[in-house]
Amino acid sequence: MPALVGLGAPNWEPKARGTLVGLTRGTNRAHFARAALEAMAYGTAEMLAVMAKRGKVKFESLRVDGGASANNWLLQFQSDVLGIPVERPDMIETTALGAAGLAGIAGGVWNDAAEFIGTRQFTRFTPTMSSEAADELKAGWERAVRATLSWARDKSGSTGARKKVKKKKTASPAPAKPAKKKAASPRRAK
Repeated sequence: MPALVGLGAPNWEPKARGTLVGLTRGTNRAHFARAALEAMAYGTAEMLAVMAKRGKVKFESLRVDGGASANNWLLQFQSDVLGIPVERPDMIETTALGAAGLAGIAGGVWNDAAEFIGTRQFTRFTPTMSSEAADELKAGWERAVRATLSWARDKSGSTGARKKVKKKKTASPAPAKPAKKKAASPRRAK
């Protein structure tokens, strides 16, 4: 669970932290890398499910961009988990492309946004995993989310770990003041 600075939407738990669950003696670096990629796909699936439910809409496809979208494995897994096609544009840095498109429309290169968008090419990833297998994987993610949330929200401290015992402060007597020496009376010389 990559909750290094808390869990965001839709769980909203700022006290959550990254957790690793399901480790075995056979776990290696490749498993950690795959888990990071899977977490992105599961988080996206979680958000789209909430959006679909609250907005009463059904998503037909998902268009993605940005650096992570260059990973074919991630996009295929995303498509499998969502059960819908995932489309990646030919140019994945669409913020810069959008700015260029607006400039091109203003400069007369394209007549309007539709003409500009019509020049785009997309690579399409379609689901290959059964919906039953995808549901089983998502159930594992939801279990990991619940474990992370439970850990973050547990305030009981009854984990079986040894508790620190606070010592009661007791009033101790004030240290004795040193006795004042009597000033010697001046002696008279005889």
